[in-house]
Amino acid sequence: MSKLHYITRPSSLKENAPLLIMCHGYGSDENDLFSFASELPEEFMIISLRAPYTMQPYGNAWYAINFDAEKGKWSDNEQAKQSVKLIAEFIDYACGTYAVDANNVTLLGFSQGTILSYAVALTYPEKVKNIIALSGYINVDILPEAIEPSDVAHLNFFCSHGSVDQVIPVDWAKKTPAFLEALNINHVYKEYPVGHGVAPQNFYDLKAWLDKYR
Repeated sequence: MSKLHYITRPSSLKENAPLLIMCHGYGSDENDLFSFASELPEEFMIISLRAPYTMQPYGNAWYAINFDAEKGKWSDNEQAKQSVKLIAEFIDYACGTYAVDANNVTLLGFSQGTILSYAVALTYPEKVKNIIALSGYINVDILPEAIEPSDVAHLNFFCSHGSVDQVIPVDWAKKTPAFLEALNINHVYKEYPVGHGVAPQNFYDLKAWLDKYR
């Protein structure tokens, strides 16, 4: 049984379907990114997860973001690491429960969901193939101390960010290409003239990228 609540869109294939798992942002839920599902290729088995921590009055989070007068804004990295493990365990659960191809798993994250998608891919690279990283950044504090390039050589990343993002500064995202290049990881990085959201052109580009790497 899964520790995470989720919703699904079945694949048109009876077996070996590519699997796409969605991880929403801070304060949202599993229905947010699921609105993309109808626009994505029908052969994908799509699963949208709900983050484990319930917020008040509504919404969910993968980890706490605290606002402290002394520390400023800071993330609970221990909670984040626990959620990374939960997502990794969910991938195993999904591959054992549904008729999907365990060698063709894509993570699609937004904001906090992207931060965790990066961490899952770089901590458990054997579990994933593609990562669509929307409006997030790489938090090195929740990654392994050492990443072996040969372990991550098969990964493909589509990374995008709004150039006027008021929630996660674009300067944080701009560090991503150099990080991935240092590990010789195949990646695309794009910026769009929007805030903390997904522009229509961004969605069009990620769909074209997914067609190439699915």
